[in-house]
Amino acid sequence: MRSASRLQGQKARLGGLFVALVLLQAGTAPAQDYEKEKRWSDQIGKTLMVGEAVWLEQKNGHRFIALHTKVEKSRGAVIVAHGRGWNPDFELYGSLRTMVAETGYTTLSIQLPVLPSTAILGLYVPLYPDARERFQLAVDFLKAKGHRNIAIVSHSLGATMANQYLIRTEDRSVGAWVFIGILQGLEEMYRITIPVLDVFGSDDFTVTMWGADERRKQIEKNPASAQVMVPTAKHFFEGREDELVRLIVEFLDRTFKAGTAPAAPR
Repeated sequence: MRSASRLQGQKARLGGLFVALVLLQAGTAPAQDYEKEKRWSDQIGKTLMVGEAVWLEQKNGHRFIALHTKVEKSRGAVIVAHGRGWNPDFELYGSLRTMVAETGYTTLSIQLPVLPSTAILGLYVPLYPDARERFQLAVDFLKAKGHRNIAIVSHSLGATMANQYLIRTEDRSVGAWVFIGILQGLEEMYRITIPVLDVFGSDDFTVTMWGADERRKQIEKNPASAQVMVPTAKHFFEGREDELVRLIVEFLDRTFKAGTAPAAPR
């Protein structure tokens, strides 16, 4: 059963990649849904209770929202990256950006590229370069604020996009990476030398659970990296947010040696 499910997941990933390549060759890859981004940013701006909205501008002139939750004398800063088709304050991501901040880490939850809701996973592949640019802008923003200990905490497709950023960037400012319920598996992990934490739920019936053994083999070469399966947790960790945040913060504290990080200037 497990082998069959794993094979099915591999076929799905290959099928999605094939569709994306065909569309790229035909010049018909779907355009990003900037209108959806605007609707979300407008809604967030009206209801935001914790943190502040900031705008980061890409080379093409597009400005995307990021939710910055500052912590005085923070132990570090965390870039929060959402999953496919969501926004930086949606449910799990709103919980992560606020609850992690409550533990003493500044957070910056960023809007990643989105497509229309009918888009299949493979259609996001052409957007990876755009996502990499957004991660870099987030890193640059935090560096400009004086942060030295920078981490990425990413979920689902956001974790896949973070993987793509980390294996291609020449900027070594990110010192830790947490990926939660990652889709598409890991790529070129030999290029990522920083400590990583792989978190997934036992009840996450996506390719995430079935690829756990393969991911563990890829990350275990770094003794500071770890993999944790959270019992009964689903893909969005409904009702298990406290435990998820605890795992994240304990990992970041170990990695950054909590209490030794210099306070960022304000």
